Formats: sequence, C-alpha cells, structure tokens
Amino acid sequence: MIISSTGRRRRARGRMLFATALALGAVTASIGTAQAQVTTPAPAVVPGAKPVTIERITVHSKAVEGNLEGNSADRAVLVVLPPSYRADTKRRYPVVYALHGYSIGAEQWVGEIHVPQTIEGAFAKGAREMIVVLPDSKTAHNGSFYSSSVTVGDFENFIARDLVDYIDGHYRTLPDRRSRGLGGHSMGGYGTTRIGMKHPDVFGALYMMSPCCLSTRALGTPDAEAEKKLRALRSPADSASLPWGLRAQLATGAAWSPNPKAPPLFMDLPVKDGQPQPDVMARWSANAPLAMLDQYVGNLRRYAAIGIDVGDRDGLKDDAAKLHEGLDRYGIANSFEVYPGDHTSGVATRIQDKMMPFFSQNLVFAR
Repeated sequence: MIISSTGRRRRARGRMLFATALALGAVTASIGTAQAQVTTPAPAVVPGAKPVTIERITVHSKAVEGNLEGNSADRAVLVVLPPSYRADTKRRYPVVYALHGYSIGAEQWVGEIHVPQTIEGAFAKGAREMIVVLPDSKTAHNGSFYSSSVTVGDFENFIARDLVDYIDGHYRTLPDRRSRGLGGHSMGGYGTTRIGMKHPDVFGALYMMSPCCLSTRALGTPDAEAEKKLRALRSPADSASLPWGLRAQLATGAAWSPNPKAPPLFMDLPVKDGQPQPDVMARWSANAPLAMLDQYVGNLRRYAAIGIDVGDRDGLKDDAAKLHEGLDRYGIANSFEVYPGDHTSGVATRIQDKMMPFFSQNLVFAR
C-alpha cells in the first residue's frame, strides 16, 4: 500500500495529539502525587516571630453554583491574619491570595508550605504585614485548574470575584487592585497565570511558583487502555478509584473541554474510539498560557511586578523559562529564578523568603 506524504503527516499528527492528551494527564498527575505524598522540608524557625491567627471559613460562590459535576459552591477558605490585626483595629491590610496545586486542598496546602511558621517567619524577617488567603479548589477529579467551565464550575471567577468580594466585605482590607497579590504553586501557578492574564482589574502583582500546564506539548507515549477506563465511568464520583494520571485527564477535560450534552461526565475527551480528536486538543491548547500570552499583553503590562520561580530539577522548568522569555519578548518586566530543588522540595522556603517579600515590596500598603 502506498501512503502519501500528506497521509503520513496526518497519521503522525494524530499520534502526537493522542500522546499529548494522555501525557498531559500523566505529567499533571505525577505532580499531584508528589504533592500528596512528599513531606516538604520547612525552613528554620525565625527567632522572635510573632504568632498569626488562622481563621477557617466557608465562602459561598455564585460562580460555582449549578456546575454539572456536582462540586460544592460552598468553598473552604483559610484566612491568615497578621500579628497586629486584632490589636490595631483601625489598620487596613493588603491581601495575598495563594492558590494550591493539583490533588490537594487548602488544608494540605498549608501543611506543605508550613503555615503558620513560614508566614510568621516572613514577617519576622522584615516582610510587611498582610492578610494571606488560601482557598480550596479541589473538585471531583482532584482539581479545578482555576478555569471557567459549566462542568467543573467557574473557579476563575470564584477566585477573582466571589472570594475577593467576600474578603473585602468581612476583613479590614485595602480594597484596591494595587493592594492585592495573587500567587500559587503548580496548578496554583497555572491559576495565577491564567487569572492574572484575564483580571488585571482585580490584582496588582503576580507570583507563579513552578506553574504547570503552560503548554500541551507531547511528553509521553499513548496508552490505548486509558480511553476504555475513562469511558466506563458512570459518574464523576467513580473517578476516585482511578490512577492519578487518569484523574488528571478528567480534571483537564472538565475544565477545558466541557460538554453539557455529554453525560455522565459532561466533557469531551481528546480521543474517541481510539482516534485522536484534534478539535478537542485545540480547545485544550486555547487554555495554555503560552498560547494565551499574545492576547493579554496589555493586561500583563498593568502589573506592578510579576515573579516566576522553579526548581532546577523540576520537569516544568523549560515551560516556566518560556513564559519568562515570552514576557521579555514584549518588554513586560518580570523576575525569573531557577533555584536548587525539585517540584516540591523548596516550596515552603520560597513562600517565606521569596513570595512574601515579593508582595511586601510590590503591593500598596496605604491608601
């Protein structure tokens, strides 16, 4: 049989799309596994650090209401109040919103970054006092990707609208974009990038830590059995028994290729009957920040500061560097640091010694 060069290219592209779709889930899940199972080292306790107060609250999100996956619109949130908050009752504070990664929620996130120790340590080492808010965005498939989807819910606007409005309405904040920072790690780094690109009217500075999912490049080989396992599910809850990689595949599909007419999971997958679906992969690629960047240059120019960091042994290092290079290409000021470490080993120390001082230097602390 003679196959034309065009035919060979189409088949090769089909294999690439299939590999990309499955590999993205596998890579994202490996990140989630590391976060769920690896105990991260804490920095040394800073002598003389004053205690912060942690409040555990529930914030109802109109944006998440009615999602097809059944994720609760009542979201757990941890609010870290600085040492002076209770005593200095007339003082108002900037707010930093810190977003967790895939496969964990807010409670696991504070454990990984050793809150309250790291926040107290940052203040003791000279960072100015601010409120830190850690919302929970874990979903049926282990993560929202902070995206806007009828299937998973509009977690983008849960963060950018509902949560910000609630915190401004219930705490002594400085309710101005210049006094709000947004940061996050891994999937939270992705959320920081995505939300930051689209909501410069809400936030004034961004800090991305080891951001995942900046691109949908092929990173592995296809698994022909994966589709069968995904198609066999009869409800979103059934995914709890799946391996990490397949759950991440579902989380990505729920966030980036929702389909209200495709029960029971209400999403389109990038493979159907063993054949790649380029239109679905195109929808996924449209949610990748390296592809989105050119559309949001004007928005990104509005930030007082943008920071990016990543470990030198982190598989996400190359894409983080590409994000930095893309910002440089447009003359958008940003800092970029590759530090010694893997995906999770340095995150607690980076929160204390880099992210908190970054926001201390770049947010507005008075009206």
